[in-house]
Amino acid sequence: MRAPSQTAMPLPADILIAGPAATGEALALTAPISFWGGVDPATGDIIDARHPQRGLNVSGKVLALPGTIGSSSASAVLLELVRAGRAPAAIILHEPDAILLLGLIVAQEMGWPTPIGLRLDRAAQASIASGALLHVSETGLIAPA
Repeated sequence: MRAPSQTAMPLPADILIAGPAATGEALALTAPISFWGGVDPATGDIIDARHPQRGLNVSGKVLALPGTIGSSSASAVLLELVRAGRAPAAIILHEPDAILLLGLIVAQEMGWPTPIGLRLDRAAQASIASGALLHVSETGLIAPA
């Protein structure tokens, strides 16, 4: 894993779901995750017993996902995280996940503050180091904070 100061920046990302600018600590997951059964919707804790980052919390983080493990309920878990004020500050995917992002769309329709959802190619996403303090602009630029 790279040290936080070695994250290659700035990184321009594609906006999948618009949202406000955000600053937060990066949490770059090392394995795909299922939000359904993998993330506690009340706390943001990673609860999947098999996930290498079990026990970490996604709330307020710039969350970089190497992939998701499908469940049509993932959007409901993300929606609950938003409702509870425990959502990530920003979500970065290397491939759009329509099911997961549906949670952000519904949250926006409800008028709730919603994190920005971004797409960043796999190589660029791999340069994001957990622990780095990042700023994500509303235009999708990821840079050190």
